[in-house]
Amino acid sequence: MLKTIKPGDAARLLREEGATLVDVREPDEHARERIPGARNLPLSRLDEAELAAQRGGPVLFHCRSGARTEGNAARLAAKAGPACEAYAVEGGLEAWKRAGLPVAEDRRQPLEMARQVQIAAGSLVVLGALLGALVSPWLHGLSAFVGAGLVFAGATGTCGLARLLRLMPWNRAPATGAAPEAA
Repeated sequence: MLKTIKPGDAARLLREEGATLVDVREPDEHARERIPGARNLPLSRLDEAELAAQRGGPVLFHCRSGARTEGNAARLAAKAGPACEAYAVEGGLEAWKRAGLPVAEDRRQPLEMARQVQIAAGSLVVLGALLGALVSPWLHGLSAFVGAGLVFAGATGTCGLARLLRLMPWNRAPATGAAPEAA
C-alpha cells in the first residue's frame, strides 16, 4: 500500500530528494491544471504503461482530491515496485493548492471531459423538463433518454455523450504540421 504524505512534505521530497511526481488523472485534466514537473500516468492506462522511477528515489502519486489515488493505492504501489518508497499526496492537487504550492494552469485547454458531460447532460435534462412542461408532455422523453444514457454509461463504462463531445472542435488537438497562428 501507499503511505500518505502531506503536500508540504511532498514538495520538500521533490526539491531535496529528487522524487518522481506522478499525476494519475486523465490527460485532459492534466493539460488544464497540473503540478509543475508532474508526469502524467492516467489510471486508465496504468497497466500498459511503464513507470521508470528513479532508482532509490521516492515516487509520489496524486489526483485531484486524493480519492482516485487512495482507491487505487494497491495498484499504484505495485506499479512503483517493492523496492521503491511510494506515497499518495494527501488531498491531491486541491490540497497542494490550499498549501500555497505552485500549480501550472492552461485555461486555453477545454474543460475536462467529465465536466463537459455533466454540463451537457444536465442542460439536456433541464431542456427536456422545460419543453415537456411548456410545449408537449412527450418532450419529457428527452430527459428520460438522457437519464437512460447516463445509466448505460455508468453500467458499461461507455459514454456516448463523451464520444460525441470528443468530436467537437474545441476538443480536437490541432493537426501536426499546421502553420502557427498569427499573433
